[in-house]
Amino acid sequence: MTCIVRALTEEDAEQALALYGLLSTGSPLQGSKGKARFCAVLGHPGTTIFGAVSSGVLKSMLTLHLMPNVTNSGRPYALIENVVTATDARGQGFATAVMQAAIAEAWAKDAYKIMLLTGRGNEARTFYEKQGFTAEDKWGMTLRRPD
Repeated sequence: MTCIVRALTEEDAEQALALYGLLSTGSPLQGSKGKARFCAVLGHPGTTIFGAVSSGVLKSMLTLHLMPNVTNSGRPYALIENVVTATDARGQGFATAVMQAAIAEAWAKDAYKIMLLTGRGNEARTFYEKQGFTAEDKWGMTLRRPD
């Protein structure tokens, strides 16, 4: 696997929107609305979308949010969301590459912890555990807005 891991930019919107379509939850926006929302996320303070690009093709990506904080000596905490890899690129190390870049960035920004959620029936849990994540000390919970 040869790839470059980098922060995505507006020029990556089309490929990123295609990858978002592979996520198991939610309905990603497409077209001009999707591009506008993608650019809004890119412009959000403390947010980076990391991508693994091989031969000009976006293979895997994730979103890292660094959140300001008052506790833990004011050190930020990080949230990783929307981890996705192209179907034909799975098992080749692209997701590991973007995950390691996000972890390195969070630690470089002095985050005291990194959080993520994954579905209960999602086989990705094993992948996240290989990256060092654990479900031993916290419960992940969500509240979804009723339709």
